Amino acid sequence: MSFPPLNAKRKKRIALVSFLLFGIAVSVTLVLLTLNENINLFYSPTQVNANEAPRGHSFRLGGLVEPGSIQRANDSLTVRFAVTDTAQSVPVTYTGILPDLFRESQGIVAQGKLGEDGVFVADQVLAKHDENYMPPEVASAIETAQGAKAGGKPTGMLTE
Repeated sequence: MSFPPLNAKRKKRIALVSFLLFGIAVSVTLVLLTLNENINLFYSPTQVNANEAPRGHSFRLGGLVEPGSIQRANDSLTVRFAVTDTAQSVPVTYTGILPDLFRESQGIVAQGKLGEDGVFVADQVLAKHDENYMPPEVASAIETAQGAKAGGKPTGMLTE
């Protein structure tokens, strides 16, 4: 089977279709790469200590501020504290102004990266906005950790 010879009109059409397909492929690739960079997954302290959290990539860490763990630097805005889900804890360092509602035993979500030394370096710290609210991810992580400590299964959402 032989194909008819390509004339100038067909060559232009083939070039245009090829260019459009290449443009679409590049656009889809760029969109997927951008979406992949902006995904922030949530991990509990138990998951972080089990090496389930990615090292070197940004993610969210949530739990309660461990009582007695807050240490403020005298000469800067750096604060060190630990986040716990009542079963495990992860040390966190943050440089900046903390939310007004930040305190011990408070539910928080911190966004940042896990360092090679196992310390979570937070870029942002969010505290719950009133006394009756806890982020669903934090409540679920705490309930799962408490269920694992008790040797049973979690039953529902944790409420304050």
